[in-house]
Amino acid sequence: MKLGLNIDHIAVLREARKVNDPDPIEALFIADKSGVDLITIHLREDRRHIHDDDAKAVVTLSKLPVNIECAVDESIISIVCSLKPNKATLVPEKREEVTTEGGLNLQTQYDKIKQAITRLKAEEIKTSLFIEPCENAVKMSKELGADSVELHTGKYANIYAMLNSNMSQTRYAVDSLKLPRESLEILLKEEMKKIQTAAKIATKLGLYCAAGHGLNYKNVTAICEIEEIVELNIGQSIVARSIFTGLENAVQDMRALIG
Repeated sequence: MKLGLNIDHIAVLREARKVNDPDPIEALFIADKSGVDLITIHLREDRRHIHDDDAKAVVTLSKLPVNIECAVDESIISIVCSLKPNKATLVPEKREEVTTEGGLNLQTQYDKIKQAITRLKAEEIKTSLFIEPCENAVKMSKELGADSVELHTGKYANIYAMLNSNMSQTRYAVDSLKLPRESLEILLKEEMKKIQTAAKIATKLGLYCAAGHGLNYKNVTAICEIEEIVELNIGQSIVARSIFTGLENAVQDMRALIG
């Protein structure tokens, strides 16, 4: 299983004080010796954490392959094409959201996604689509010409947390998931089944299959058991643990879980 380390949350901490500390670039060298397989960053339209100079430095300095997450926006796609990372993952993006929520709507953005993939491939950049774990989205990703898909595990993570932690008793409780344990158990099984099925279909269609969003040290094991998923992109939980253990230990702890 490949581990992609998303270093956005290091930049989030930097932006809290608008100073160049901590510097996300320092994470590259720690990641390289800690068992990380690729570096992921999200160049958002509003540049709320990763900036253009960060993206350029990451691509230039990283010894590991770089995956840039980005919206289907012509100006952003142009920047990514100029940087030439190993991979670009197209994701949905809303200014008002705290983090990326949900997968791409492939139907409403079909033509724009197709054009973006064509431009990226012309620069020999691998393309991935961040999608909901459903059969139709996987098949459309193949039709659009993507090289890979990243299955959105956010819903799985939320259900898991509401079922297996005290999240339901905090301000972070998900209102739509304030349900009896039996109902949450059923939902969790259903969501796992969707992820398993989507991963199998992706592999059968010849798509490289990754997964990510909301994965942490408690919920990641079940996802790792899906053999068709060969890459996980994880950021917040690793960076959060690193505050107490250091980044190298935090990465190695996750590496030990995912194999």
